[in-house]
Order: sequence, then structure tokens, then C-alpha cells
Amino acid sequence: MASRNPEDFEQDYRSAGFGHKLGFGTRPALILVDWFRAYLEKSSPLYAGVETELEVAKTLLSAARKKDIPVVFTKVEYMPGGADGGHYYRKVPSLKHLYKGSPLTDFAGGLKPREGEFVIIKQYPSGFFGTNLASILTTLGVDTVLISGLTTSGCVRATALDALQYGYIPVVVADACGDRSEEVQKANLFDLDIKCADVESSQTVLDYLASL
Repeated sequence: MASRNPEDFEQDYRSAGFGHKLGFGTRPALILVDWFRAYLEKSSPLYAGVETELEVAKTLLSAARKKDIPVVFTKVEYMPGGADGGHYYRKVPSLKHLYKGSPLTDFAGGLKPREGEFVIIKQYPSGFFGTNLASILTTLGVDTVLISGLTTSGCVRATALDALQYGYIPVVVADACGDRSEEVQKANLFDLDIKCADVESSQTVLDYLASL
């Protein structure tokens, strides 16, 4: 397929009926996907250079707490040897560093759970797969999930897609999510916004939270 200007293929998608905005609901929760040290320590093989996005995530967390909306943290942990990680553990050998008790699985400074906030331990990309996240959100009456985290092409994308499939409105906060490559980040945000989530700026989300 011949390459085209970004404006051309975006118009092509929209002309085909993709990219409709879902809008915000009235009962949001904030999901902080995998904000742990493995992505922030420069000595880590998973380091992603997402310090700027981290600061935005901190701002979102502060706003969510002020409005007393549910907050969910996810992180990845494996038993020794990774038997609970299946083929995903084999596919990404760097996951061997995310064993239970590893300092790389500690939450980033400024993004640590408080009492009453939820922590989901997972072994696969989606925060929903093999966890009780959906039942927690349903019990709380949540209709919208605000998603910040790492990485956009992996666990953020998988969590947003599953959120949609479980019946929640997924809102991916563009500048509060990061990836290892600017090109991959842009492509995945575009595809998420076109197909399965609303991709919004942090300012838009903060304005929404302020309106609640």
C-alpha cells in the first residue's frame, strides 16, 4: 500500500465511520496501569524514558483523590521461574525481572496507593485478564475508566480494549501514557482513538473531573 499523509488516512478512517467519540460518563474511576520502577530506572532493561508522563499521571491522581473517585493501580508480578506468565513470559524475556519482591515492581514515587485504593496484580497485559478488576468496577457503579500508564502499545492498549468489551467507556489520557518510541506512541494513540477508546488530553480530563 502506498504511503499517504497522516491527514489523508485519518480522513479515510473517519469517512468509513470510525472515530466516533463516546464522551464521558458520570461515574469515573482512574486506572493507573503499571507505573512501577522497571520503566523508570535507567539501569532496567524495561526503562522507557517516561518521566514527563509520570508528572502528568501524578497530577491526575491528585485530581482524582480530591474528587474522591475510585483509584486502581495495576502492576505485574511473577512467581519465581514465571510459570504463571505462560507464553507471554516467554515472549518477553525481560519480564523475568518482575518477580514478586523485586524492587523494579515497586510503584513509582508519587504514585503509591493509599488505604482504600485498589491494587491489581496481573501477569498479562490487560488489567482485566485473570483479575477481579471488572467486578470491582461494577460493584462501585463505574461507567467510565480514565487510563494512564505504560506502555501505550502494550498494557494500556490491552486494558482499554478490555474496558470497552466489559461495558465501560475507556478514556486514554494521551500525555499521561508513554511508550519506548514516539512513533509507536503516536500510532497506538491514533488507533485507540479511532477504534476502541476516546483519547483525550490531561487538561480535558482534568476539566471533566473538576466539573463533577
